[in-house]
Amino acid sequence: MFSNYNYNQAGQALKLDLINDPDRVATDAVVSFKTAIWFWMTPQANKPSSHDVIIGRWTPSDADRSAGRVSGYGVITNIINGGVECGQGQNDKVASRIGFFSRYCDIFGIGYGNNLDCYGQRPFA
Repeated sequence: MFSNYNYNQAGQALKLDLINDPDRVATDAVVSFKTAIWFWMTPQANKPSSHDVIIGRWTPSDADRSAGRVSGYGVITNIINGGVECGQGQNDKVASRIGFFSRYCDIFGIGYGNNLDCYGQRPFA
C-alpha cells in the first residue's frame, strides 16, 4: 500500500508536489538527492534525524531505551524501515544494511561504532 506521509512532508519542504507526482523522486536525480538529504536531516514525529544519531547528537529517552533503541547505526535502520526490519530477531535485510555500512566505513577508514543492528529494537510508533 502506498503511503504518502513522507512524500507530503518532503514535498512541502522542497516546494514540490510529490503527492500528485511521487514518481519524480525516482525519475529526477536532483529531486531524488534532495529528498534523500531531507529525510536524512529531518526528525519526524518521535523519530530523531538519522544525522543527529550518526553524529552523536541524539540521546535516547527512557522510552527509547526500554524499547531497545540506543545510539548507533541500528537505530538509523529503525528510523528508515523499522516497522519492516526491526524487532524481529536476526534477518537478512538488516544484515545486508550492516554489510553495506561496514564496507563504506572500511573504505573511509572509520569505525563502525556500537549497536549496529536493530534486531531487538521495537520500531518507533
